[in-house]
Amino acid sequence: MKTALITGITGQDGAYLSKLLLKKNYKVFGTFRRLSTPNFWRLHYLGGYDNVTLIPSDVQDSKSISEAIKKSDPDEVYHLAAQSFVGASFDQPLQTSDITGFGVVRILEEIKKYNDKIKFYHAGSSEMYGNVKNIIKNEETPFHPASPYAIAKLFGFWSVNLYREAYGMHATNGILFNHESPLRGLEFVTRKISNGVAKISLGLANDLKLGNISARRDWGYAPDYVEGMWMMLQQKKPDDYVLATGESFSVKDFIEEACNIASISTSKIKSTKENFRPLDVDHLKGDYSKAKKKLGWKPKTNFKKLIKIMVEEDISRWERWRKGEYFFWDAITSGEDSAIISKKREKSKI
Repeated sequence: MKTALITGITGQDGAYLSKLLLKKNYKVFGTFRRLSTPNFWRLHYLGGYDNVTLIPSDVQDSKSISEAIKKSDPDEVYHLAAQSFVGASFDQPLQTSDITGFGVVRILEEIKKYNDKIKFYHAGSSEMYGNVKNIIKNEETPFHPASPYAIAKLFGFWSVNLYREAYGMHATNGILFNHESPLRGLEFVTRKISNGVAKISLGLANDLKLGNISARRDWGYAPDYVEGMWMMLQQKKPDDYVLATGESFSVKDFIEEACNIASISTSKIKSTKENFRPLDVDHLKGDYSKAKKKLGWKPKTNFKKLIKIMVEEDISRWERWRKGEYFFWDAITSGEDSAIISKKREKSKI
């Protein structure tokens, strides 16, 4: 039986990856940050909470990283923990750099000290490409990061390459283009849309305000992508791989399809300047031919199916909530949504 350590196991990718590894009979450990409000809803949602061993840890603290590695004694480490929201990185550039960038080096150092034969996966990002002129990006495309988040990811990317070449470690970068799911955080545009149109369709909200809707992205389905992560660490030699769909669509395209599924008018969705980022990437589209050739990986879920999965799940969540069902869900602790939930609770007390 293999053992895996997943940093950031409470996130979208961490939850789906833990489910995949458990199915493959791995013993799974996962790190999480201690918060005043526990954030295990994704693990509960997928039914994996009781089958993983959780370890409190912080990527800004080398000692806690060392303890997590010693406790889990892993064959494979999947490093997914990060400050992963691009918009927030403009407000928190130093914190983003320390967590998303330097955190990679801290983990690599502790692995090197403990057992340099451990296989290491680092979650890179298509945001590292920024606004390079090449419309289609692959492993040979130059990087031109356009956010503090992208710069931090690029620092981690080159650190992985350094440890691979200088110390002979089995360290791999996955350059993943946007991958979404019903477990995506509400701060990300795809989930803002799926959750927003769900509320509008059920009369729980009147409209939805977004930023730049002309930006084009290569959107895939998260469960497909975590399978690619696992495939990378099964290779004899470490390398860097792009995972993408090879297609790109605008945020506006996503909105139109989501509204069609929810049977609402696109006029309910507004683009407002206050929601724009200081600098944005216009177009991201990936070439996954290397992953297809060397890993045998390819995306299984197309754009329309992805949106259908997300919108229908958010509609289902709100319908279940209206019927009085209690279940684990991020809307409970998220600003505007928690206000809707609180209003219903107050009415029920009258």
